[in-house]
Amino acid sequence: MTRRTVPTLTRRSLLAAAGTGLLAAGAVACAPGDGPEAAPAPTPGSTPLTLGFSYIPDIQFSPFYAAHALGHYAAAGLDVTLRHHGGSESLFGALESGEEDFLVASGDELLQANSAGSELVAVASVYQTYPVALIVPADSDIQTPADLRGRTVGTPGPYGGNWFALLAILDSAGLTPEDLDIKNIGFTQQSALTTGAVEGVMGYLNNEAVRLEAAGTPVRTITLPEDAALASIGLNTTQALAGAEPDTVRAFVAASLLGVRAVVDDPAAAVELSREYIPGLTASARRDAEATLAATIPLFGDGSGRSDLQRWEEMATFMASADLLEGDVDPSLAVSNDFLP
Repeated sequence: MTRRTVPTLTRRSLLAAAGTGLLAAGAVACAPGDGPEAAPAPTPGSTPLTLGFSYIPDIQFSPFYAAHALGHYAAAGLDVTLRHHGGSESLFGALESGEEDFLVASGDELLQANSAGSELVAVASVYQTYPVALIVPADSDIQTPADLRGRTVGTPGPYGGNWFALLAILDSAGLTPEDLDIKNIGFTQQSALTTGAVEGVMGYLNNEAVRLEAAGTPVRTITLPEDAALASIGLNTTQALAGAEPDTVRAFVAASLLGVRAVVDDPAAAVELSREYIPGLTASARRDAEATLAATIPLFGDGSGRSDLQRWEEMATFMASADLLEGDVDPSLAVSNDFLP
């Protein structure tokens, strides 16, 4: 098994091979009086850190834009650069090479990477609900996972969050991929579903499901069972950094969670300040951003950042049984709540 380069959020970076890369705070400027104020400057002597995102600038990352723009990172003595990955960039490559200090990515992908020899650790859970679901037309007779036997489902391919979620949904109904017709459709879920090429697609609650509805296609989502053994999007770093600079990690996590709280408390303000970080956030794009953010906020859960350690243990067992891991992995080394405020 080779290291995945386009899983979960990274999948969408394929849509932006041009125009991404390093986006430091303030790199996308607005005209005077035409947008939010610039982020507070870090004080001299602040600890420089780089936070990586596996996707182009997007409203989904607004908690981190908020933490930066509202000065939470600066107040914690951190000089944070926000870096969005390029289209062909590996998910954890920059983190492991030291080009990034933290990365927003999902726990299942981190566990997969650790099984291949990486030494990474999730230090906070950003989404406490897994963001991928089966999406079907609103009038579909597919009502439960058990109804998938013999049906046609589209997924980008056998990798990443869409694939992991499909396996978990099937497992909950005692089904396997062989019990249905799975079509690898790339990232064409919207067209595949609306043209009837498939009867359902795997997609993100705060992406494909939102876009389908916005385009006038009523849909329903069949989400993972509450006890599904998958951990979602979180803040990740190297075990080396967590061991050598625990206070820095704690400060970064605490400031980031203040950003989550700011978004939950005032979504409209979060969209407004994100204009400084998202190129081309026009009036129509802003409406899409508001809809996406409305679908994202419930995924944050209680905003505590706490990971379910038992779920990580169960995830390791599930992923091993599904042949998603390259070797043995110790989930107790891959996740920690010790850095939460």
